[in-house]
Amino acid sequence: MASLFVGLITFFVLIALLALIGYQLMGFADLEFDYTDPLIDSAARINKVVVPEFVARYRSKRHLVDVTEIFNKLNSEKKQRLIKFGYVILIFVVFLS
Repeated sequence: MASLFVGLITFFVLIALLALIGYQLMGFADLEFDYTDPLIDSAARINKVVVPEFVARYRSKRHLVDVTEIFNKLNSEKKQRLIKFGYVILIFVVFLS
């Protein structure tokens, strides 16, 4: 019974991680194609979902997205989110098998 409970918790945590990373990727795509304003919308939306990795980013002084530097870091941040997304998908597939 305990292993079933742990498996279900792991499943829902993986789904939540996939949703968070997908949300971040959509925000970067909107910014890349100029669908959102970087000053108001993008920085606020991205800063809301950085909370799960806040401690690690705070230590490296990357915990908030700066509106003046957002276009300079767009490609590297997008690539980092894609790598995370692929990693979580891999874990999800291994978990299901």
